[in-house]
Amino acid sequence: MKKILVTGANGQLGSELNVLSMNYPNYQWIFADRTKVTLDNLDLLNTQLESIQPNIILNCGAYTAVDKAEAEKELAFTINNLAVELIAKYASENNVKLIHISTDYVFDGSSAIALNEEAPTNPINVYGESKLAGEIACLNNCPDSIIIRTSWVYSKFGNNFVKTIQRLMQERESINVVNDQIGSPTYAADLAQAMIDILESSNWVPGIYNYSNEGEISWYEFALSIKEFGGYNCNVGGIPSSSYPTPAKRPEFSLLDKKKIKAIYNLNIPNYKDSLRKMFI
Repeated sequence: MKKILVTGANGQLGSELNVLSMNYPNYQWIFADRTKVTLDNLDLLNTQLESIQPNIILNCGAYTAVDKAEAEKELAFTINNLAVELIAKYASENNVKLIHISTDYVFDGSSAIALNEEAPTNPINVYGESKLAGEIACLNNCPDSIIIRTSWVYSKFGNNFVKTIQRLMQERESINVVNDQIGSPTYAADLAQAMIDILESSNWVPGIYNYSNEGEISWYEFALSIKEFGGYNCNVGGIPSSSYPTPAKRPEFSLLDKKKIKAIYNLNIPNYKDSLRKMFI
C-alpha cells in the first residue's frame, strides 16, 4: 500500500484532503501538521522525511501570510523555498512522487488575458518571490514533480476571504471590497479532488499546471456571490485597491488558464458559483 504524506495538514487544502481520504482506503494517508513535518527547521525536516518514508508527497504546507511576509522575508523563503528544495531532493533521491502547490502571485498582474503555464513570472511581493523560488527549486531538484498554481483559495476550514466576508456581513450594515483585482477563486475541496485524480490517473506528466474554478471575477463580485448564498442584508460597495492599501501589493489580474490540466487529466472544473454554493450547503 502506497504511503501518502500530506504537509500542511491543518490548512485549507490539507483539511479537504483529509475529508476526501476516507474515499481512498487504497492509500495509507499521513497528515502532518508543523509538529510532524517542520518546514521552518531544515535539519529536523530531513530527519522527519526519512522517518516517514512516503511514496507520495502532497506538499500543501506553506507560509501564506502575504502581508506579514513583507516583514518576515527570511521565514517566508525558508518555508516556501528552502524546505521545498529539501523535499524535492528527498523525492528525487527516493523515487517519491511529488505534487507541490504554488500560487498566482508569481505573476505581476499586468496581463489582460488568462495566464497559461508559460506566461512570464514577475512577482510583486515577498510571498510571490518566495513561492516562485520554491517552484524553481522544486523543478531543478526533482524534474519529475508536478507543480499546481492556484488562486484565491477558500474552504470551510481555516481562515479565508469567504469566512471573513461572512463574518463582516453579519457584524456590519455595509462593507467595501476591492473591485479592480481580477482572477478566479478556488474551492479547496475541488483542488484536493483534482490532486487525487492526478494520483489515480495512470498518466504522470511532470511540470507546472494551473488550477482554479472557472469564471473571471473581482473580489467585489466574489463578495456579492457570498452575500447571495448567505442571504445577508449587508450593503457591499466596490472600491479601488488604492483605497485599501496593504503592506504587500497584489496582482491586478491573475486569472489562470486551465486548458493544460483539463486536457492532460481530463478534469471537469466547476464554475466558481457552483463550488461556492456547495460550501454553503
